[in-house]
Amino acid sequence: MAKKKETDENTGLVRQFDDMKKKHPDAMLLFRTGDFYEIYRQDAVKAAAILAITLTDRIIPGEKEPMKMTMFPYNKLDTYLPKLIRAGTRVAICDKVEDPKLTKMAKEGVKKEQTQSNHSDMAKKKKEQAAQEEPVRTVKNAAGEKPAKEEKTGTAVKTKDGEEAKEKQERKPREPQMVTANGEKVTHGHAYQSKTNPEEWYFTAKMDGQQLKPQRMDAADLAAYQKKELTVAQLMERYYPTKLMPKVPEEAFRMPKSIAGPEGSITVEKFNVYKEKDEQRPDFGKYKFYAQVGEAKMSAVASRQDLNAYFDRVVTPEKLVERNFGERLHLKSAYEKYRLPEGVDQNGVRVAKDRADNKWKVSVDMGEKGRTTRQEISFDDGYSLFKAKTATREQIAAKYLNTEITGLLAANTAKVEKSASMKM
Repeated sequence: MAKKKETDENTGLVRQFDDMKKKHPDAMLLFRTGDFYEIYRQDAVKAAAILAITLTDRIIPGEKEPMKMTMFPYNKLDTYLPKLIRAGTRVAICDKVEDPKLTKMAKEGVKKEQTQSNHSDMAKKKKEQAAQEEPVRTVKNAAGEKPAKEEKTGTAVKTKDGEEAKEKQERKPREPQMVTANGEKVTHGHAYQSKTNPEEWYFTAKMDGQQLKPQRMDAADLAAYQKKELTVAQLMERYYPTKLMPKVPEEAFRMPKSIAGPEGSITVEKFNVYKEKDEQRPDFGKYKFYAQVGEAKMSAVASRQDLNAYFDRVVTPEKLVERNFGERLHLKSAYEKYRLPEGVDQNGVRVAKDRADNKWKVSVDMGEKGRTTRQEISFDDGYSLFKAKTATREQIAAKYLNTEITGLLAANTAKVEKSASMKM
């Protein structure tokens, strides 16, 4: 009888778990049963991995396969709950609700035992005390049943009050961890460990209730955050910089727009973002910017930073055109970012046509420090240098040869240090 009762309880508990899981599919459910919290099915697999506790199988009548489950003592909740939260898990704590069928069966059993006991007592008392009156027994039974009824009512009221208090606490809005320049509230900012690769950690947050895409954290940032040397606001600046920038007016995204060209104003007729669908292209599946400037139509793979700036509306289309198509449009601003390293003589820069293949190439003679290879320059860069005159020889050399120049400088420094060491 006790084994059947335990089986019915397990079946009812699993039914309660499945019903709650349908209502809260994104939450891990912790069921309080006696002195333990039990976790079932996929929640159990996930919890066992995060908390490093034992995962077991429980056979449930009606189930085709054993059900995965794990558990931990109720007094360990303060230890395990923070670990689940830090792992990015949403947790819901549930109390076991008594199955109405089991309750009815239990009550009927108690009633039957009380009836049998009363009959036995009545027969015994009739023999020993024939003069005992029935109204006395009625009053005695009523007095014995009334406290149980009051206790049940009190328990129900207490449970209802607890649920109302819990609901009220859940409805209380969370205080923002920071407020952006646009008045948006940042909450739920935290770091969590990857489930598939424990070596990887991610930072994420919610902005006005919307979940931001998690960003993989640098190891130094993670260590500083865990030591409380970095705040959520500082991590937002590093991993979601465009979310914190002031937005530009919506009018700025209406076409056409004008930008300063090498020979006067040029007009941007269209500008948008699309995903490359041609499987034959090497940039298939990547997001690209498309721009129509006058009669020219052009596209380029967009960087994550520029994509975020576009979607978050913090940079104007004209600026994005300059960043991504400035060299093709021969804009002077597009070449300002190219600079030669310190210590390189600008007089050593040479741009000339190679007689072997009739192509324009750039090289740098650094004297005793060495000479670079000759690198072919594009038609657009040649046009900007010779025709539009929006680029200088030094800027062209820096664009094509800075990596090589830096290597020669480093090798020369190492050579000097080695020579000085040998003299000592």
